[in-house]
Amino acid sequence: MRLLFRMSRCSHGVSKLTQPRMLWLEHRMTLSAGPRRKRQSTGVKSSAHLTPAFPLCSPGPFMFVLPSYSPLRGLSILCPHTPAGRARTVLHTPVAFASSSADSTPTPAGRVKTQTDTESDQTTVPLEDVNRILKLAHPERWKLGAAFGFLTVSSAVTMSAPFLLGKVIDTIYTAGADTETMTASLTSLCIMLTGVFLCGGAANAARVYLMQTSGQQIVRNLRASVFSSILRQEVAFFDRNRTGELINRLSADTAVVGRSITDNLSDGLRAVAQAAAGVSMMFYVSPSLASFVLLIVPPLAGLAVVYGRYLRSISKCTQDALAQATQLAEERISNMRTVRAFGKELSEVNAYAQKTDEVLSLARKEAVLRAGFFGVTGLSGNIMILSVLYKGGLLMANQHMTVGELSAFLMYTFWVGISIAGLSSFYSELMKGFGAGSRLWELLDRKPEFPLNEGLMLPEDQLKGRLEFSDVSFSYPTRNDAPIFQNLSLLVPAGTVMAVVGPSGSGKSTLVSLLLRLYDTDAGVITIDGHDIRDLNPYWLRSHIGNLKTVFPFVFQEPVLFSCSIRDNIAYGAVDPDAVTTEEIYRAARAANAFNFVKAFPNGFNTLVGEKGVLLSGGQKQRIAIARALLKNPKILLLDEATSALDAENEFLVQEALERLMEGRTVVIIAHRLSTIQNANAVAVLDQRRIAECGQHTELLGNRQGLFRKLMEKQAFLQDEQKLALR
Repeated sequence: MRLLFRMSRCSHGVSKLTQPRMLWLEHRMTLSAGPRRKRQSTGVKSSAHLTPAFPLCSPGPFMFVLPSYSPLRGLSILCPHTPAGRARTVLHTPVAFASSSADSTPTPAGRVKTQTDTESDQTTVPLEDVNRILKLAHPERWKLGAAFGFLTVSSAVTMSAPFLLGKVIDTIYTAGADTETMTASLTSLCIMLTGVFLCGGAANAARVYLMQTSGQQIVRNLRASVFSSILRQEVAFFDRNRTGELINRLSADTAVVGRSITDNLSDGLRAVAQAAAGVSMMFYVSPSLASFVLLIVPPLAGLAVVYGRYLRSISKCTQDALAQATQLAEERISNMRTVRAFGKELSEVNAYAQKTDEVLSLARKEAVLRAGFFGVTGLSGNIMILSVLYKGGLLMANQHMTVGELSAFLMYTFWVGISIAGLSSFYSELMKGFGAGSRLWELLDRKPEFPLNEGLMLPEDQLKGRLEFSDVSFSYPTRNDAPIFQNLSLLVPAGTVMAVVGPSGSGKSTLVSLLLRLYDTDAGVITIDGHDIRDLNPYWLRSHIGNLKTVFPFVFQEPVLFSCSIRDNIAYGAVDPDAVTTEEIYRAARAANAFNFVKAFPNGFNTLVGEKGVLLSGGQKQRIAIARALLKNPKILLLDEATSALDAENEFLVQEALERLMEGRTVVIIAHRLSTIQNANAVAVLDQRRIAECGQHTELLGNRQGLFRKLMEKQAFLQDEQKLALR
């Protein structure tokens, strides 16, 4: 026991690197928009009002933490708004489930439980986990039911074989001199056995096929549900959780869970059926011999329970360590150019080797645990066979058993031994499934801090584009002690261009994130045409008004393109990319000055751009991003240093495209360079967590003590007339 306990714990060095991410469930009452604004106006973060409930895992053997749960019939799809002006998620596609209890929320800080917090929880299996694992198979119940039917047939055939073979042996030994009768009986028995075995083989093949297809469908549904849950989370969730770990849960953990409830469950049920049938037949053949042999089973059962608990603990540690290795590999591969530029290939190989060594260390502990357990079970099987030979030999000597009965009993003992080994393997894999499943429930149970598709949708004719920040205070959830804004106020009239400048780190990009409602403010209000953005539907806010009209396309300083074709990247801006015509894509590309260079490629608009658009130049990527925004026909446009780091020709083409895009729209330009903001209607200067100056750029340049003038004096590329204005 002491050895098992020591092997179940991760070493101190591993514990630091393999923090199991156990999210906590909390209970939160639904908040109306009014109370929410009241709280935020006082400067209190909404998360501070959450009341912690029960942890996802508890040390007890059973757990009833979650509210009533039923497997969802599908993946929630964003639907059009209802007549009441609100959108609802009511449509479903066939996936296992897309979310969990409505009352489950993250902790205020959004952190996950550490290794120390959950180490004692990992050696027990909550009853709810068992139910959830089984409910994953509910959509495939008919296939699985048929598979279990074929399993019953194949198991019955397998377990009837020893009895029938015993009859064959007795027929041979009791025939005596009547060879003709023995031959006839033997022939009929062998023909019957052949037919039975053919039926068993066909049933086994059908079982394997149904289990394989059902298992893949369950894994597919589970992955779709987990991916849906990940995409619904707020941006702060991704600030706290690494991409590699989420990918590991999406790929590796779902596969482990899928195996545990299909192939593994099938093997386990077959082992149970064969063990039960074998024991029954052993008692039928010889009750006294069966009672003697099966005395070894209770100690094995107790050992299996202890073994399964600690295997689950080690399995979860291993999955966490593997997630960290995956995270490191994903991050380094995606930034390979930086790794290559600094010549860090060998150091990165060593860093990854250290992570995989942690996985190997845990795998060795698991190997020791499994070796000990399977060694004991194998020894027990051999002892059972030896006991049968010893006790059965005595019974035969006393004429209490025939040679056929002893042979049949030996074969049943052999099958029971194999079934016990199969049950051991089944239990091991099931514990791995529970370990991986607990990591998936964390994602599926997590409710976003604000909904994705609930709230007011303004009619298109009411959206003018007037933006206002009123006494806004904000700090990032991961850095609560470092406020970005304090009592910031800014007005952007509809149809005007506002340039936002400021020192690095002053919060220019954060301003855009708040407009997109990627985060909620700690205090204060942001309004669009007088409507608090917290009352607006976030999906509508970021996606569309009417048909192809969007509120907030965002042209980043380094535009983000997907590793698909140029056509697909431009069409991504539309509400329904599949409905975009070729002419619409061409029109957007021409307006963005991208048509000519795209057509010059051998594959034209079908040219693949590579991961994050790496196969295109900076100017080309920016023009593709502008075309994507043009396709949306936005009312409000956000630009983030869109003309930085370009040569003169590309800057001219991009600037010309931007002027077309900005025409007649409310525009917020985030920039350092005077050349990108000189045509703005007004300039807002960010400093010391608030707006330090606001006015026309010529007016601000004339203020010798102003921050804007000091920033511009540092620019090395001012035009002659601009330098003259600074004197």
